Amino acid sequence: MKLWRKPFDADTIKIPRGEIHIIKDRCKGCSFCVEYCPKDVLEMSEEFNAKGYHPPFVARPDDCLECHLCEMLCPEFALFVTLREDVTVGKEEK
Repeated sequence: MKLWRKPFDADTIKIPRGEIHIIKDRCKGCSFCVEYCPKDVLEMSEEFNAKGYHPPFVARPDDCLECHLCEMLCPEFALFVTLREDVTVGKEEK
């Protein structure tokens, strides 16, 4: 997204980008992570895991902001988020 204005310190502001790791066999398909993700990164898959549930999958990995909300809401501890990189605000996104 191209910004029409930017802050003076845009070259120093860093936005964390997360990477979501899903342990599919732990998931019970409650979809809390999918429903409450602020950036709609996750979606429910059509495939079944070992327990017979539909686990989520990462549909838009570049949109993850590493907020850990999906990780906190998961009752089965079936996913976790790690820091992938920091993106500088002032840089143009491709």
